[in-house]
Amino acid sequence: MKFSRADVKQALSDGLLSFPITDFDASGNFDKDSYRRRLEWFVSHDISAVFVAGGTGEFFSLTLDDYREIVSVAVESVGGKLPVIASAGLSVGTATAFAKAAEEAGADGILLMPPYLTECPQDGLVNYARQICHSTDLGIIYYNRGNGVLDAKSVQELADSCPTLIGLKDGRGDMQALNRIIKTVGDRLVYVGGVPTAEIIAEAYLSIGVNTYSSAVFNFVPDMAVTFYQELRKGNSETVKRITQDFFIPFVALRDRKPGYAVSLIKAGANIIGRPAGNVRAPLSMPSSEECQQLEKLVDVATQR
Repeated sequence: MKFSRADVKQALSDGLLSFPITDFDASGNFDKDSYRRRLEWFVSHDISAVFVAGGTGEFFSLTLDDYREIVSVAVESVGGKLPVIASAGLSVGTATAFAKAAEEAGADGILLMPPYLTECPQDGLVNYARQICHSTDLGIIYYNRGNGVLDAKSVQELADSCPTLIGLKDGRGDMQALNRIIKTVGDRLVYVGGVPTAEIIAEAYLSIGVNTYSSAVFNFVPDMAVTFYQELRKGNSETVKRITQDFFIPFVALRDRKPGYAVSLIKAGANIIGRPAGNVRAPLSMPSSEECQQLEKLVDVATQR
């Protein structure tokens, strides 16, 4: 099944969003068989979309050849059950090449990452995103983070000029700025929570109309991740509070020990539950054995609920 832009927007408006890690073998090469098994396992759960080769999937360390194979395997493995969203970014030329590869592989949408390295003015960011939006028919979700942060006026300008722009993913956690965007642009776009370990501010997101978010911990505690999302949407504040206190607060403390652990700990967690995906590629590094032991205790907490 091929999903239209309207279908993708609808899928992103309600339901938990999954962001799989990318499987590498012992030599650091893409392991398509392991990745295929991971995606088949993912879609057996109650989720609404799969974002492949994203931040959790180490987009920043992938070659274009890696990327083509990752998206192709994902589309084949998901089998039309859910929309498959792939990432693009870095420069206009690189992003358009990645978007073209995703479109050819059968992806249903693009998560547009920030430009590479340099500081960016608002008009330059709008021009960057507009050129990429105009290069593809796929629906695009703009990732508002890092050096690519758009203000409300710029998001409105981009939405007005780009029919392919369907959403904005927040990567900052600045509720005042995000609320200003939502109240300015309205339902022209769908809004997705996207700070690392987004569950930690999921209640704040929901309070301003952001109904869903990206869940990285779904990679190793999927049942708990789904339960947390469902109880949040039901308004069951006691369950949300308990899971936040027992799992997410100590997990975030562990995550904050070293830059990049928002990805590295996810791969360590996958290894703990018997679904290894290899190590992260440089410039990230894997957690220490002591940190993995702490993570294993959190996994036990999550799986015993």
